[in-house]
Amino acid sequence: MISFNSIPGNIRVPLAYVEFDNTRAVAGTPAMPYKVLFVGQKVSAGTAAVNTLYRVATADAAIALFGPGAMLARMIQMYKSINRSCDVWAIALADAVAGVAATGTCLFSGTATAAGTFAIYIGGDRVRFAVPSGMTASQAATALAAAVTADTTLAVTATADTATVTFTARHKGVCGNDIDLRFNYYSDDATPAGLAATLSQVGSVVAGSGNPDMADAITAMGDNWFQGMVTPYTDSANMAALEAELLDRWGGVRQIGGLAYCSYRATHANSVTFGDGRNSPLVCCMPSGQNPNPTWIWAAATAAQATASVALDPARPFQSLPLTGLMPPPETSRWMLDELNLLLNDGMSTWEVDAGGVIRINRLITMYQENTYGLPDASYLNINTPCTIEYLRYSLRTRVTQKFPRHKLADDGVDYGPGQAIATPKTIKAEIVALASEWVEAGLVENLDQFREELVVERNASDRDRVDVLVPPDLVNQFMIFAAQIQFRL
Repeated sequence: MISFNSIPGNIRVPLAYVEFDNTRAVAGTPAMPYKVLFVGQKVSAGTAAVNTLYRVATADAAIALFGPGAMLARMIQMYKSINRSCDVWAIALADAVAGVAATGTCLFSGTATAAGTFAIYIGGDRVRFAVPSGMTASQAATALAAAVTADTTLAVTATADTATVTFTARHKGVCGNDIDLRFNYYSDDATPAGLAATLSQVGSVVAGSGNPDMADAITAMGDNWFQGMVTPYTDSANMAALEAELLDRWGGVRQIGGLAYCSYRATHANSVTFGDGRNSPLVCCMPSGQNPNPTWIWAAATAAQATASVALDPARPFQSLPLTGLMPPPETSRWMLDELNLLLNDGMSTWEVDAGGVIRINRLITMYQENTYGLPDASYLNINTPCTIEYLRYSLRTRVTQKFPRHKLADDGVDYGPGQAIATPKTIKAEIVALASEWVEAGLVENLDQFREELVVERNASDRDRVDVLVPPDLVNQFMIFAAQIQFRL
């Protein structure tokens, strides 16, 4: 007897009644929708309400919502310049009332003896002004402050007082301390003769403090599923709150797991210390070193390449992908192999610079390093692992709900009538094995025979409406290291 969904068995009105059943309509592994959430601060010019979820289609939309120069707008601009395929959402935060904005200075001296162009880089953004012969230090300070004020996209504002320009981070908080100041980044930049300037980095005059609290933003997320999240905050309180939320989402009840991306600016030693102090399998942190760009831009660029790749193939590694738009530090500030290896052993991802000056991903890892007993555990080392098993879970749930949407459940070994919507452990197991063969074809898992042998599908002894399944995939790995010995003869 066929199990109809909508045609009643007692209808007597003629003639033909035909319904549809889509349980066999979909074949192959499903494409998982990929949504990325950004959290960061806005400025007053932005139209967005704080702690409210917005879908952001374009970089221009981000500027309108969060304001020109806003941290959040700049993050999304960077992301969109690399990755236009993933669905972007954002939650804006206001500056903390108790927060303090970081400040730095530029002190001019001397008088220009030749005309030229003065160039300063603020968070990687170049600001220039014309210097005529005879320009004094006070005039140069006024000109620089005016040039900074004219560019509302910068991470700072500026005021001039005699020969000193004071830069104030556009946002209150610790993040302002990551705004780099430097002169003459490119070889053809040069300070005009006779004029001199001395920098005090942003955060060294007045240290930024008091990041916004992410608690309300986490509440605003609700149960919306974001496969990627990008945060500018690496302070202990916000990291702990985010890690707890990610772990809860990852669990078997909510099943909306995602990976968060952040960045950390410090010396190599302090970057290692920071990484060693965290242990989340769902956070990827890219240290920026002494790079000109601020950490929130680094986090956005890293997330852009990672999420674009994961959306296409969660098992494929990321080495050599370019972080387009980031400015490499001078060669003397780049980390060597032994330094990179230390970072990778302390939960921090790594990057390198190619011969053309392009920053490229070296390796992306999670911050997970130890099990609950404090012993080394590499089970979640590569971010491909949580990304791949999250996809496997999604495709398994999709397959089961697609093939058995309203089925009855019975034991194996009974000759049920054809067309009956009845699931048995045997039919469910066959469907899971078929799905696993598609995982193999997609290059996500290997060793199908082992999977088939170790797969367990059984009815629950206490709840006869429930099936319990043990799914044992052997994940495909990433080709990271090639080791060879050339044993030659003469």
